[in-house]
Amino acid sequence: MNHHDIYISLDIGSSSIKVLIGEMSNEQLHVIGVGHVKSNGIRRGAIVDIDATVQSIKKAVEQAERMTGLTIEEVVLGVPANQTLLQPAKGVVAVNGDGREISDDDLSRVLESAQSMATPPEKEIVNLIPKNFTVDLLSEIKDPRGMIGTRLEVDATMITTSKTLLHNVLRCVERAGLKIREIYLQPLAAGYYALTEDEKNQGTAYIDLGGGSTTIAVFEDGMLTHTGVVGMGGDQITKDLSIVLETSTEQAEQIKRQYGHAFFDDASDEQLFEVQVDGTSTTEQYSQRYIAEIIGARVEEILEYVLDELSRLGVRDLPGGVVLSGGIAQLEGIGQAARQVMQLRVRIHTPDYIGVRDPSFTTAVGLIRYAHSDDEFYGRSSEMQHFSGPTQPTPPKKQSNATEKKVDDRNKTTIVDKAKKFFNNFFE
Repeated sequence: MNHHDIYISLDIGSSSIKVLIGEMSNEQLHVIGVGHVKSNGIRRGAIVDIDATVQSIKKAVEQAERMTGLTIEEVVLGVPANQTLLQPAKGVVAVNGDGREISDDDLSRVLESAQSMATPPEKEIVNLIPKNFTVDLLSEIKDPRGMIGTRLEVDATMITTSKTLLHNVLRCVERAGLKIREIYLQPLAAGYYALTEDEKNQGTAYIDLGGGSTTIAVFEDGMLTHTGVVGMGGDQITKDLSIVLETSTEQAEQIKRQYGHAFFDDASDEQLFEVQVDGTSTTEQYSQRYIAEIIGARVEEILEYVLDELSRLGVRDLPGGVVLSGGIAQLEGIGQAARQVMQLRVRIHTPDYIGVRDPSFTTAVGLIRYAHSDDEFYGRSSEMQHFSGPTQPTPPKKQSNATEKKVDDRNKTTIVDKAKKFFNNFFE
């Protein structure tokens, strides 16, 4: 296998942490390793206990390693959309070089120029997404390299997030003994993968129904335009079931997954199951229809909060409808419930790969697909190994000193390389 084609994604969620090892070949993804564990130390997308989060990351990594017999060293990291801000950015540079032909270096410089705009002290840049380039007076260019000109401009979207949130995530990854290959906003990567080209262009909301929170990402004209987070998710449904059925949270989660239905009208009276009453030796029998009323009420509330958040973001029209993914999207009837509440076209997205045919893996898959697409555009190849052979785990390498970084920085040719150096500085 070629290391250049291997990507390892790390999706840190409120309810679970996922590590995915995938091989990209001829634009096709082949999943070769999966790690999936319950997350600890995370509430509603934010880290509240670093030690517990680090242990969860290590467990997920070890699972994926055991499946492949390899030692993971480097990951594509997804960061949550909490406290995310999207703002326009513009960069302008003079074209260097003989013949005024635009090169990779010119592309790197203009993107760096777009990043130089001031950001609030409590914010950190996560991603810079080019919308289009302008060469002299010729605009709407997607890739200016190879063109002739004297002036290169870029219009881009800059994504910033909370410095505290980002630093804590990066600290956890570092303490888990991992290096970061790339960093992407979770709904950016997931939405680009889950939505069709038409959906991204028409105006569509990608909604990740997670455990601790629900993330919203709106795409229009092929670009991410809005993000929002609702602090409710599948964990609230589990808690509701636990209280009403008088059973443990663990059993309530199992019942939700096995018998849960989000749309009362379509739920079955004939499908029955028994529940152990917590603290006793007795059991009670319930129907799917009975719990559908409990689940449906909470799902309706979450979706109404989503509509409120879309309104707050200024999203008035969604011609492409809504695409649902995430853990709650596994529930039977979720599509019908969403159509009734939101009065929009609704589609459920499930990754179509062996071992990850589950809506909750959309972000983990999206991170790999997005990283590969990014590498293709910038012509990057991996100089660092993502994993080593079946040997004992190696300790994380120490960060290089400041002098080495300055020398190294002069040799970088892409904006993402510079971003990686920038993030590495967090730990010095």
